[in-house]
Amino acid sequence: MARKKTKFVCQDCGYESPKWMGRCPGCQNWNTMMEELGSTTIPGTGFSRKLKREKATPITQVEKLEQPRSDTGIRELNRVLGGGLVPGSLILVGGDPGIGKSTLLLQATHELAKRGLPVLYVSGEESAQQIRLRADRLEALSDRLLVVSETDLTAVELLMDEVRPMVMVIDSIQTMFHPDVGSAPGSVAQVRECTGQLMRWAKQQNVAIIIVGHVTKSGALAGPRMLEHMVDCVLYFEGERHHTYRVLRAVKNRFGSTNEIGVFEMKEGGLIEVNNPSELFLSGRPVGAPGTAVTASMEGTRPVLVELQALVAPTSFATPKRMATGIDHNRVTMIMAVLEKRLGFFLQNYDAYINVVGGVRIDEPAVDLSVAVSLASSFKDVSTSPFDLFIGEVGLTGEVRGVSRIEQRVTEAHNMGFRRIILPEKNCKGWLPPKEMELVGVKSLEEVLEVALGG
Repeated sequence: MARKKTKFVCQDCGYESPKWMGRCPGCQNWNTMMEELGSTTIPGTGFSRKLKREKATPITQVEKLEQPRSDTGIRELNRVLGGGLVPGSLILVGGDPGIGKSTLLLQATHELAKRGLPVLYVSGEESAQQIRLRADRLEALSDRLLVVSETDLTAVELLMDEVRPMVMVIDSIQTMFHPDVGSAPGSVAQVRECTGQLMRWAKQQNVAIIIVGHVTKSGALAGPRMLEHMVDCVLYFEGERHHTYRVLRAVKNRFGSTNEIGVFEMKEGGLIEVNNPSELFLSGRPVGAPGTAVTASMEGTRPVLVELQALVAPTSFATPKRMATGIDHNRVTMIMAVLEKRLGFFLQNYDAYINVVGGVRIDEPAVDLSVAVSLASSFKDVSTSPFDLFIGEVGLTGEVRGVSRIEQRVTEAHNMGFRRIILPEKNCKGWLPPKEMELVGVKSLEEVLEVALGG
């Protein structure tokens, strides 16, 4: 006779326990253990049944498949995906509520449908009438774009057999449920089972499936961490809700680079591609204000110029406050320690705030120099030249170290009207800069401040 078992599963990390606990041993969060119905087993069967085995083949004899990618019609999305949609891939798109995930996917599926591909858009959060209202606003109407409001995964499978789509969108995975899983939609067991089923459909039927995932209040994708391991590509849609620009970033991609970003601007008619992100991020830049510095950050194959702003103000508390937005907090703290130790800046009684203008997040050592210059500029209340750009990594001894792909960074700065580049001395050799562009090679942070701030 079948034996039913219950178990308690953490809704944040997926940790399983035979009994309830107030605090999850896996993620240390409180009140996240929920009771779920375990799998049904028949005594005496175990894992003794024979499975069909695949024959092992030498990798040199495995047939190579050259499948063309499907053009989404949105260049920025193609850039992040690595050139377009790969047939049979499973893609996870996450982001804050209201950031524009459904808008981006509806525009992309409309472009795919215009190119003759049958597309199925499955929404578990909106009705078909609501999707039609958004499609009217975005002018994304096509006979090949089929929409349905459904949450039962078995019903979605029947629709796939009937429609035979080449691209399918699931919005969102937390609303889907499988009848054979005895837990509520959105639980760890449901998300894991539904994603596994979608992965099998994508590989077996050669369908590109895009699933939308909710995020937690900390910004991470909701559900088990296994969710990101199962899919082929993980995309994060970032940006401030009160700003008009959005950044699409790949954190995992089996078919392309994870360093590329796509920049969009949210307007009344939907998301508009930004072909020149540097111009967008530098718009409205103050001239002659202390505490600002511009740097060139490499985002995949594209250099992007961003402005860093720093504010150093006296504190009235025993412990000064250190805040960083858009850049690693620990990196900023390290650079401030270098300024104190090597250059004698007395920052112990000052609060420090660092912000990357535009809501973009940068994470590479080449921006260290601009962080240091902006902090020193605010501390000394001396402004930098609006035509100066700073590139370089700062070491713990105060030295300025070389960075990669300096030619592309300098070329982008020249195109945006900058006239002088302060960069590591090592990067000044072996190539010719553009005309009317002055390169100032420096070895230490002390030399940088002498050139940029006059000492």
